[in-house]
Amino acid sequence: MKYFGGVLLALVALTGCNRAPDNGELAEAEARGSRKAAEDGRIECALEGSKLFDRTCTVEEMSGADGAILVVGRSNVGYRRLQITTDGRGVVSADGAEPAKVRIVGDNVIEVAIGNDRYRLPANTGGAK
Repeated sequence: MKYFGGVLLALVALTGCNRAPDNGELAEAEARGSRKAAEDGRIECALEGSKLFDRTCTVEEMSGADGAILVVGRSNVGYRRLQITTDGRGVVSADGAEPAKVRIVGDNVIEVAIGNDRYRLPANTGGAK
């Protein structure tokens, strides 16, 4: 919620000046909010079949017997465990119940779909086409 408060504050400040909002300034405010949320361990997600993403999910990295595990989710909905791979797939479902479908959605961002949940995670996509 802090993220949206910062953007809202920026919008209020701009409208108070009686001028049209500058798209560059808005983009910078959004980028600052995104960076802050990522630093706080927040990622974008769309859970339970939602079409819209919001930055309410958390991500934590843990060490597992087979390598690094990401625990992603939201406390009132549940969590998913993802195994980080080294073979170019990005991540796979560590829970085994449902497969993870991974696709690149932007520079250094992948979208992971498991069942009705989708998560956007930072990733090294530099070599992917």
